[in-house]
Amino acid sequence: MTETTIGHATRGADAVGGLDIRIEDDASPIVRLIGRTIADSVRANGADSVVATVAGTVAVRSHDTPQAATISISDGVVAVSSGVFVEPDLTLTVDLNGRFALVGEPVVAGDDDLAAAALALLAPPLPDWKVAADSFWAAAQSVPGIPDTLVAITEGPEGLDQHVVGEGETHYVIAGPPELLAGIFSGADDLIAALSTGLIGVRGTFSQLSVLVAASWKVRYDV
Repeated sequence: MTETTIGHATRGADAVGGLDIRIEDDASPIVRLIGRTIADSVRANGADSVVATVAGTVAVRSHDTPQAATISISDGVVAVSSGVFVEPDLTLTVDLNGRFALVGEPVVAGDDDLAAAALALLAPPLPDWKVAADSFWAAAQSVPGIPDTLVAITEGPEGLDQHVVGEGETHYVIAGPPELLAGIFSGADDLIAALSTGLIGVRGTFSQLSVLVAASWKVRYDV
């Protein structure tokens, strides 16, 4: 297995608090999702400090698909790889479309501190939905066919609130609760799964929706 530093998350030590996050070359979606989530945790709340004194292997398994990955923590390095090919110190069964929500209790064969560290790394706080929209649209510009403008709409205490990103003739509208918009725009939530809840509404062409899904996957999987 060869490894690479994860995407934009490790552009300089300060960007991730000095934590070295590594994933496989040609990594699977679950590996990319975990790597991006860990990087977000470190940037948002300094989660690198929780791994400074722990070491071990963590198996992360999807509760409803065969997907699985291993997180190895040692000496300030967090490496994420596909599958589980060693006896882990900790096993977490999670909902990959539920922001890594635990399904059942963790299976701990080692140090309890490792469980606390792993759970902290997999639980970054959501950004403000408008800030997330700005970052999402900046990343989406490289996706062929992306509309000129994104219009995000939510309802707050004072009524409807709208945030427009970009400028031009073509646009796409997405509306929903601020937390879910923040989740979609930051990659914490899968757009297709969010649409299936009925809490998200969109307006645009089918081709625009396809492009928007591609953009959401680009952000979610850091590709």
